[in-house]
Amino acid sequence: MKSKYQALPKGVSENRFDAAIKKFQAALGADQVLTSADHLRPYTKVMMSVPDARHQPSAVVTATSVEQVQAVVKICNEYKIPVWTISTGRNFGYGSAAPVERGQIVLDLKKMNKIIHIDPELCTALVEPGVTYQMLYDYIEENKLPLMLSFSAPSAIAGPVGNTMDRGVGYTPYGEHFLMQCGMEVVLANGDVLRTGMGGVKGDKAWQVFKWGYGPTLDGMFTQSNYGICTKMGFWLMPKPPVFKPFEIKFDNEADINEIVEMLRPLRIANIIPNAVVIAGTLWEAATCGVRRSDYITEPGATPDSVLAQIRKDKHLGAWNVYCALYGSPEQVEVNWKIVTETIKRAGKGRIVTQEEAGDTQPFKYRAQLMSGVPNLQEFGLYNWRGGGGSMWFAPVSQARGSECDKQYALAKKILNKHGLDYVGEFIVGWRDMHHVIDVLYDRSSEEETQRANACFNELLDEFEKEGYAVYRVNTAFQERVANSYGPVKRSVERKIKRALDPNGILAPGKSGINI
Repeated sequence: MKSKYQALPKGVSENRFDAAIKKFQAALGADQVLTSADHLRPYTKVMMSVPDARHQPSAVVTATSVEQVQAVVKICNEYKIPVWTISTGRNFGYGSAAPVERGQIVLDLKKMNKIIHIDPELCTALVEPGVTYQMLYDYIEENKLPLMLSFSAPSAIAGPVGNTMDRGVGYTPYGEHFLMQCGMEVVLANGDVLRTGMGGVKGDKAWQVFKWGYGPTLDGMFTQSNYGICTKMGFWLMPKPPVFKPFEIKFDNEADINEIVEMLRPLRIANIIPNAVVIAGTLWEAATCGVRRSDYITEPGATPDSVLAQIRKDKHLGAWNVYCALYGSPEQVEVNWKIVTETIKRAGKGRIVTQEEAGDTQPFKYRAQLMSGVPNLQEFGLYNWRGGGGSMWFAPVSQARGSECDKQYALAKKILNKHGLDYVGEFIVGWRDMHHVIDVLYDRSSEEETQRANACFNELLDEFEKEGYAVYRVNTAFQERVANSYGPVKRSVERKIKRALDPNGILAPGKSGINI
């Protein structure tokens, strides 16, 4: 007999799930417990190369307070129901809002959306998980606070808690978001509330200014894990500088990537260029400007180099398009600008474009907004390049060396093109690391292309691992596979921690490959 639910938690009968649903309704209110297909639909859309059914939730519950989150975990323990927690509910290309395994209930914290405190003098914030960057930006602007945000490209609809908990990054000098996090409140699987850092000291006022507290520092273990549910997070905000000077450097040849990185790395390490430098490829730039593949070619398969050259010519793009910014007083910016321009001049290649020259043209405009903490959604144009709703982020990390980028770019493009897909990627130069972010775009409405994308993603993981590269983040369909990349000892330690903190395995089993 067909169940009245879209799915059931693993090992839980329909009758037992009925009883749990009644408990959730009593604790949260009937309107905060959703089970119908229509209500669950926003939580079932995935962009991965696997069937939707693998990630079908059994129910969605929403909470408005820490006490309600505690009630949820209590019921989940009683009925052995796994719960997948989300905040602002997006995560496109990394699994969306759907749970990692079929039948898990989704705990949606979007209604916990209080900006608890912003200190404009110490430049700190304390927020709940449902707070978006757009909400924070509006609050800062309305109150005329001299502060600047850092966020990932989906900015307006993303939020600092969810992004930081998955160790996302941004484009300002504060772009390493977990580094700027300071103090968490976490509901553990048994319902206890833990405050990290200085948060456990009664009457303490240093929770958002001193990260470490006393004894082991625990914040990191709750990121990219399933050891607790973060209900509050503190983080540092950047003072708004007197001068912000964004600029772009365009390079004509794909082979220039080695020299670009070698030129930029010393400037990043010395903090001459204080923000994460983006080196974006042709198709990344073209798609965010609204270009569709069908504008140039209708044949299936990888886009030929001749077409890429035509797009560059038509849209005035480089093979690599480098975005940076300078921040500070007029004197600081003037000195650093001289160093930057002289470095580029010595390199003998690369055309500098300033904000005065670019004006409101895209993609310069949205890049400048990201580097100055202004939310926008321009980068969603990536999904129109091929269309069809398929997207999986492949994000290996390496040393910030030109030789590494040469090697990674050649390998990635070879594998993508082999499977009839395009290289749509960018390198992000950190202080000493290089994030290589590739959007594996495909038409998910085509079963044949979806199968090719799946084979492509597996081959990317396999071949990069053979060369000593691993990804720092991955969509939910491949989390078990990526966890294996990091070796058996790490996996064993993670399981031991999981068993100690969550003996019933109720919190997001399978996230980052972690189970009891």
